[in-house]
Amino acid sequence: MSTAAVHLATIADAAEIARIQRVTWHAAYAELLGPAALDMLDADELTQHWLEAIEHPGSDVYLALEGEFAVGFCAAGRAPEEEIAAADGTLPADAARTGLIATVLVEPRWGRRGHGGRLLAAAAAGLRERGAERGVTWAAQSDPASLAFFRGVGWHPDGTVRTLDTGERTVRELRLTGSLDLRLRD
Repeated sequence: MSTAAVHLATIADAAEIARIQRVTWHAAYAELLGPAALDMLDADELTQHWLEAIEHPGSDVYLALEGEFAVGFCAAGRAPEEEIAAADGTLPADAARTGLIATVLVEPRWGRRGHGGRLLAAAAAGLRERGAERGVTWAAQSDPASLAFFRGVGWHPDGTVRTLDTGERTVRELRLTGSLDLRLRD
């Protein structure tokens, strides 16, 4: 049996994170995003994006491994005001103590092995170290797997929605929120 682990990503991991994103989006989000949006996923541009994210001082990118294989990743950091504001622009009282889980992606062929939970637990621990107490994330309303994953750790929609335009489709996303006091069960 392979050993599963999570570590902070380094710049050497950026191309592999970009690969995981492309594979996962093509496999899991093709209907949601549409072919034109997926065709725009340039490997070099994604790698550059992940290099910048990994080097950004206010965020962390985590990489999940199973044995020697990179299987998923998570990006997290302090939540920008626009991610946590109410529809009228007001900020919650705990705005300074709120973290953002920007993404959790596990390549579909490696799913259902606990990698998503390990990634989220590592990101939550990192956010707690930075002083965050609560987390937020966004998930497509039509993505039952992501919604179930976050509900499974006690995160729930807070009533805020946004609509993203992929160029050929619109995606309605729900903001979910919950405690960062997440622990893995053995």
